Amino acid sequence: MDTPKRKFTQSPTFKGMMIAALILLLLIPGAMIRSLIEERQDRSRETIQKINDKWSRSQTLCAPLLLVPYTVIKLDDDKNPYYEEHTFYITPKELKINTSLTPEERHYGIYKAILYKSNIHFEGNFSGLAALQTDNNGLQFDKAQLAIGITDLRGVTQNPDFKIGDKTLETTVGMVKLFSVYDDVVVEDKYGSYSYSTNVAGKTLIVSLKEINLTDTLHFDCTMQLNGSSAIRFIPIGQHTAVTIDGQWRSPSFIGSFSPESNVGKEQFSASWNILSFNREIPETWSDNNIPNLGDNSFGVNLIETVDHYQQNMRSAKYALMFIVLTFIVFFFAEIFTKKWIQVFQYVLVGIALILFYSLLLSLSEQIGFSWAYLSASAATILMTTVYFYSLIKQRLVTVILACVMLILYTFLYIILQIEDFALLFGSIFLFVILGVIMFVSNKIRT
Repeated sequence: MDTPKRKFTQSPTFKGMMIAALILLLLIPGAMIRSLIEERQDRSRETIQKINDKWSRSQTLCAPLLLVPYTVIKLDDDKNPYYEEHTFYITPKELKINTSLTPEERHYGIYKAILYKSNIHFEGNFSGLAALQTDNNGLQFDKAQLAIGITDLRGVTQNPDFKIGDKTLETTVGMVKLFSVYDDVVVEDKYGSYSYSTNVAGKTLIVSLKEINLTDTLHFDCTMQLNGSSAIRFIPIGQHTAVTIDGQWRSPSFIGSFSPESNVGKEQFSASWNILSFNREIPETWSDNNIPNLGDNSFGVNLIETVDHYQQNMRSAKYALMFIVLTFIVFFFAEIFTKKWIQVFQYVLVGIALILFYSLLLSLSEQIGFSWAYLSASAATILMTTVYFYSLIKQRLVTVILACVMLILYTFLYIILQIEDFALLFGSIFLFVILGVIMFVSNKIRT
């Protein structure tokens, strides 16, 4: 009565069912590896955020706007007059901005933040002011001031050299809100840390024009040094805005609402934008803050790293199931053709080794970079698995076949990680070929 049961438990079908169940169980540590990668990536972002906060955040510049107060007389319900104070905003007729970026890398342990110093020069003019004064008798040009919006004033390292004609004017900090931008903020609490995007209001530098006799046209010229992290953006506040940026960086990403004419070399780049009034969603004049957020029109450059080893680790971990399945299939076929019995527990050990490859890859990539980490981790995994397999089978040819299969698999994964645009095509063809080989080999099995 016990013979059929014993034969079934020793059959390839039963062994295949046990291996399938084991593969499903190994999905649990695979998910834990992906969770570990996400945790390390969050830790990296948190550390970079701390570095940026001490230096200064990514910067957005809105420069400059002419702010002119005016008074409106109104009547209350009892027909008694009262006064309302308002501010009239005037955009420059012409605005030209030249920016030179000097990026630098700041390390904190194994983490690295991309910071920069910038030298910014902008000049331009306001025109048609006399007509505005004629049409709006309430405009108080004697109280006019210029406003320069900057995301993080900690990045201003020297007093800006702001000139009207030959006269240098002093800049002070104002309370005028010109724009807001979204920035990533990392929050720590008793449960850990998490990040979210928040709306950050730009700070304002104010230049008083009390000493300036305003006529129909106002010319301005300013030079300033501005520190920031990762990205720098500009708001095309001028009715005609021309912006040029150059810097020494190998992988700039041009961001925002407008695309530039750019020239990206091996270690240096330059970009220029030429934006007209009808290209943007900003009126020439408006009252108070009756306008959509100016930050929605911003554009600029982001100094990014071309290779994020956390993203590559996460992408590689998604192929863990395929590696386990194909390696176990080789073990299974070798077991059948060599008549060497391999215990399920020994499959478990091999599966754990394949999962630990991703943990080893993650830890090494934080220290020596992804490429060298991948070479080291894959070599160690292949060597350990094949040596263990030989100790079980005691046949060199089959062991060499296993080593070749694993070498092909890890080479395939590395290629997939490098050719992201064609990963789906390349991976589909590869898996189709692998399936054909498995079908051919399985045809030799006789139960």
